[in-house]
Amino acid sequence: MDIITTLMNLIGTPTLLMTLFFMLPPFYFFKLSLSFLSSIFPEDVNSKVVLITGASSGIGEQLAYQYAKRGAALSLVARREGSLREVAERARDIGAPEVLVIPGDVSMQEDCHRFVEATVNHYGRLDHLVTNAGIAHVCAFEEVPDVTIFTPVMDVNFWGSVFPTHAAIPYLRRTGGKILVTASSSGWNPYPRMSFYSAANAAVINFFETLRIEIGDAVGITIATPGWVESEMTKGKVLSEHGDTQVDQETRDAQIGVMPVEYAENCAKAMVDAVCRGDRYLTIPTWFRVIYLWRVFAPEVPEWCYRMLYMTQPGHPVSEAPSKKMLDTTGAKHVLYPSSLQTPEIKKE
Repeated sequence: MDIITTLMNLIGTPTLLMTLFFMLPPFYFFKLSLSFLSSIFPEDVNSKVVLITGASSGIGEQLAYQYAKRGAALSLVARREGSLREVAERARDIGAPEVLVIPGDVSMQEDCHRFVEATVNHYGRLDHLVTNAGIAHVCAFEEVPDVTIFTPVMDVNFWGSVFPTHAAIPYLRRTGGKILVTASSSGWNPYPRMSFYSAANAAVINFFETLRIEIGDAVGITIATPGWVESEMTKGKVLSEHGDTQVDQETRDAQIGVMPVEYAENCAKAMVDAVCRGDRYLTIPTWFRVIYLWRVFAPEVPEWCYRMLYMTQPGHPVSEAPSKKMLDTTGAKHVLYPSSLQTPEIKKE
């Protein structure tokens, strides 16, 4: 075995590198050709059935409106029924022929099977599943008194995507449907003070990449990894180090700093366009893709930058982070953040 491993190291490595070198040009020409054709002839979702989780606010709400504009019938899921009904009413006004409202908790497997079955029983089919529900936390790992209080981050972000996918795949196979996954760029670009959130999103990305291998072309999968986007999370709604939900805009300012925040409407439009084209991945805003190259070729550089900008000395408040001081000194928040993020009000029900 040692001899085989040594031979593979000596022969396999240069062989694979040479193969990659010669295969990349024709492969990318083929991909660009397919992308061009997909852009000209995207999927028409008019009258198709789309189930969206986490649809009561943020990206999920805007995804509902984007599908509604394209004439899709919707099934909207979230825990806040009142907010869901408001979204459903607007979605009908802008083009959705029918909207089904189903209160549910994506972290509960029984709920996920229930709302998928309710959707199929009502419409008779399912064409797109959008797994969008998510929660975040902001605190350093060493500040957490009990790490088990953050199991909801994994329950909602990871299992909240796996459970509905497991329930929906048989119906998506029948229609040749698609899954649109809202992960986060933190899955490949981990942010300080968001260790559990980053880990959950890395798990989501790897799960759906594995699933794509298993099911092939039977069901299309588009994985979206947004950066900072207008939402309740970027409004400051996160879990504290004690596991309670709070809206803390001071911590939000330190966490985002002088990074521009994309409008949720723009993000949602790009996501729906991507899934209709059959894209495998989408990162929004586009300039975040450059960070991925830094992560691959010089990972120490973004790590150093994040540590210098966002971390404080042990025992010091987050307000002392250089990112927060830069934001306050320049007054850039009013330029870099959408107006909806300037106030701490969030939807209650």
